[in-house]
Amino acid sequence: MDEFWPVSDVLAYLAGSWRVERSVRDLADGGTGVFTGTTDFRPLGDGGLLHHETGTFTWRGVPRPAERTLRFLPGPAPGTADVRFADGRPFHDLDLTTGRHTADHPCSADLYRGEFTVRDADRWRTVWRVGGPAKDLLLTTDYARVR
Repeated sequence: MDEFWPVSDVLAYLAGSWRVERSVRDLADGGTGVFTGTTDFRPLGDGGLLHHETGTFTWRGVPRPAERTLRFLPGPAPGTADVRFADGRPFHDLDLTTGRHTADHPCSADLYRGEFTVRDADRWRTVWRVGGPAKDLLLTTDYARVR
């Protein structure tokens, strides 16, 4: 994809419900998995959004329920976000004013590098490459707005 869709306010863009499809590939041993579910971005009292993802993660053919919660808070510049884990620890920044953003998150000795791309008003994607001594993964997630 060569064209990106600029987003002037990431929190306003993300608000609402999204269908989620994520592929997970272990680059070290070839294992694969798929997550399917929904992500809801609901308002928090501080102007941010509570991100709650629920669905089914199938890893190496074994399905199980999965969920995660993040907090998307207003970022340092207008229209940006400061993404935090549910317990408040920092995760990454997010600035989609150009329609594309790259963020890093060190986790122990591993590095998570995420690329965020906006396709249009109702579709966006994240690609996380996780590398280090403990992990060698590629996670690609497509989001489609629920209307």
